[in-house]
Amino acid sequence: MKYLIGIDIGTSATKTVLFDEKCNVIASASQEYPLYQPHNGWAEQEPEDWYNAVVYTLKAVVDKSRVNSEDILGIGLSGQMHGLVMLDENNEVIRPSIIWCDQRTAKECNDITELVGADRLIEITANPALTGFTASKILWVRNNEPENYAKCRHILLPKDYIRFKLTGEYATDVSDASGMQLLDVPNRCWSDEILEKLGIDKAYLGRLYESPEITGYITKEIAELTGLSCKTAVVAGAGDNAAAAIGTGIVSDGKAFTTIGTSGVVYAHTSQPSIDKKGRVHTFCCAVPGCWHVMGVTQAAGLSLKWFKDNFCQDYIERAEKLGCDVYSLINKDIDDIPTGSGRLIYLPYLMGERTPHLDADCRGVFFGLSGIHTKAHLLRAVMEGVSFSLTDCKDILTEMGADINEMMVCGGGGNSPVWRQMLADMYNCNVKTIDSKEGPALGVAILAGVGTGLYESVESACASFIHEKAISVPNRENNSKYNDIHKLYKRLYTSLKEDYKALAELEL
Repeated sequence: MKYLIGIDIGTSATKTVLFDEKCNVIASASQEYPLYQPHNGWAEQEPEDWYNAVVYTLKAVVDKSRVNSEDILGIGLSGQMHGLVMLDENNEVIRPSIIWCDQRTAKECNDITELVGADRLIEITANPALTGFTASKILWVRNNEPENYAKCRHILLPKDYIRFKLTGEYATDVSDASGMQLLDVPNRCWSDEILEKLGIDKAYLGRLYESPEITGYITKEIAELTGLSCKTAVVAGAGDNAAAAIGTGIVSDGKAFTTIGTSGVVYAHTSQPSIDKKGRVHTFCCAVPGCWHVMGVTQAAGLSLKWFKDNFCQDYIERAEKLGCDVYSLINKDIDDIPTGSGRLIYLPYLMGERTPHLDADCRGVFFGLSGIHTKAHLLRAVMEGVSFSLTDCKDILTEMGADINEMMVCGGGGNSPVWRQMLADMYNCNVKTIDSKEGPALGVAILAGVGTGLYESVESACASFIHEKAISVPNRENNSKYNDIHKLYKRLYTSLKEDYKALAELEL
């Protein structure tokens, strides 16, 4: 029996899963780490935290499984996208990583648009300049921390920092690189034009690979720390959403998925690069060689529910500890008793600004319609509905672009909630399905590792063999009608508040 490992370096935790050659889970381990917000709208993490979590979880799955390390053929890496990791000439991390949800780079986005040209930028990178993307973060460090920028010799994404630590190689894959705003997305290569106009040295960037390609092998040091073999290959892997697509079988035209993790994504596969000239959704290379995907992003999806839980649900947390159950299962039970529409309470999920469809770093979260009848359960349901309205915005744009979505797969932590899945089915007005594996990105990159090491013939054939549907949520027509009416008001609220968000951001407090 041969084995594969998938490592998902997420925002809240790293999860490492060991699979057998039929994609059955043999062992898994995870470790959490903090997110730092030194200022409003900023978000940073320590790359060393990711590395320690990877070493810990790798050792844990090897020890738990007791498999022969030489039978572990390959490792696939998935991770949070867009984060900036800068290394000096000694390969030391220069500063904390500025991660995907950071919103400090509005000025740099304006600079990028002016230097490249708005239309040309979308033509090359398939996206407008965005605060979350890596290019603007690079310019921010150059503008605000010139001493740190002067030390920089290597620029890596979060999962690619882990690749460097595992293999000693500076590399990335085309799906993750698509979110840096430095890639020629239609042609799947670094854009010399963008790099020249932004004044970024191409030598700082890693070598580009397609997702299943082998990028290196485990070093002796890592083998000694984890129990792995130096014969274990590390493939290019993919950004978290592209990896989740493989892990849910979204590998051909007409297929789509929604993931509710810290952020939320609605993702559709395409064999041709389809670009939204309005820049409302993203077009990236996907993890299937020679293919692309379009996706809309909600910045604070699961983050919205976690934020509310952490700050206002101590009673739920304490009750879950006493009962020995998951706190979210208690929350879901109470939410299920609240009628559709949360008693005319609407939540705007803009805790970290927004990407789709507004591209607005200044917008912030809102509860609209609060009254004396509302309980904590009403607010919790409103949070889930507000996130779902934002995800529906994403799906509507993909449909407008020609994506024929008749059914939707769902994954991520939020996808484990039957209540949330039913909301999505009712709002999307299509069947929402889950698969029998909950591993998502980790499974996706393990499949990529299997393709890269020759265990599987192709990504598509592996998905057909090992990914199977499980639960199905069917839309309720009455609820769909109610949600359509609420969604119209939801969309008007952003328009009404747009100028006030700017005024709020400009307040000197």
